[in-house]
Amino acid sequence: MSQSLTKNRNIELIGFAILAVLLVVVLPLSLDIFRLNLIGKYLTYAFVAVGLVACWGYTGILSLGQGVFFGLGGYCMAMFLKLEASSVANTKIQSTPGIPDFMDWNQLTELPFFWVPFKSLPLALIAVILVPSLAAFILGVAMFKRRVGGVYFAIITQALAAVLTILIIGRQGYTGGINGITDLRTLLGWDIRTDHAKYILYFVCCAALFGSMFLVRFVLASKLGRILVAVRDTEERVRFSGYDVANFKVFVFCLASAIAAIGGAMFTLQVGFMSPSFVGIVPSIEMVIFCAVGGRQSIIGAVVGTLLVNWGKTLFSESFPELWLFFMGGLFIAVVLLFPRGLAGLVTDQLLPWIGRLSGGRRQVAAAGSAPAPAPAE
Repeated sequence: MSQSLTKNRNIELIGFAILAVLLVVVLPLSLDIFRLNLIGKYLTYAFVAVGLVACWGYTGILSLGQGVFFGLGGYCMAMFLKLEASSVANTKIQSTPGIPDFMDWNQLTELPFFWVPFKSLPLALIAVILVPSLAAFILGVAMFKRRVGGVYFAIITQALAAVLTILIIGRQGYTGGINGITDLRTLLGWDIRTDHAKYILYFVCCAALFGSMFLVRFVLASKLGRILVAVRDTEERVRFSGYDVANFKVFVFCLASAIAAIGGAMFTLQVGFMSPSFVGIVPSIEMVIFCAVGGRQSIIGAVVGTLLVNWGKTLFSESFPELWLFFMGGLFIAVVLLFPRGLAGLVTDQLLPWIGRLSGGRRQVAAAGSAPAPAPAE
């Protein structure tokens, strides 16, 4: 293993350790439960950004519809929680007890067949991964097998986000419509609305996020990761070498979608609802901005970028509610033009070399000071 590669990996591990201390120790000890829950919500978006590092940063697949998979994972979890909150005892005042309230309002008299599996938590957890991955697999095979990529693929994923949003809003009796699935209370009888539960869910979210980060790091550090980079840089050469490029693209797209879905499920648990406002075009583009600001080729940078952009979004939306969207757009343009490798690029390209030069100069001065004095002339 070369010295530079070992150094880069050591720096990456140090970055993981610093981020872990910040999220697991510093923030829980310094923030109240409201702000900590807000950070937990930001971290659920970081799942999407981490997936985009593998999909966009290393493979060159720009998806502007990752909100679709984030939303599908969130809706799968919300369906289980809503059914638990819609027991016969809790809904006895409805015309049809035992079904979610929005179904009763829309004059449904029985639970739709595709809701029935979500009465079981294990099946719901499987669906959180399986449903978005299956959707990504179908889209990936349909596009990549026909060599559709680049801006065309980005537009198609954006159109998919718009279509799913319209579908969710239009089928109000089955999905809750524009209001989404709300009034989520318990998980297997455990009240998820208490401060104690929010603390626990925050740490569960951190654990799941670091698990996803290490999974992506493992994939990218393997031989598969080197092939993904080759697909990004010289796709035709990889194809002529005998590899089926489409299969690699489908795999990494499904991986990014599954990770985004886990973030959506954690969002539902921490925030207590899921709505189509997190599925559409705008949130999907925002998630790309999170990744771009942090650095699309840095797993740690993607998480840090997500936290910083969302913190800025909250700050500006509270202080300048009419201007914060312009701030987001300007930030994305500035990053693309001035810092194409994001904050992580600034650290690796500017900060670390400057520290190295500074420490090297100090070592030279120290060595010169400790050198023996020349012998006097005879």
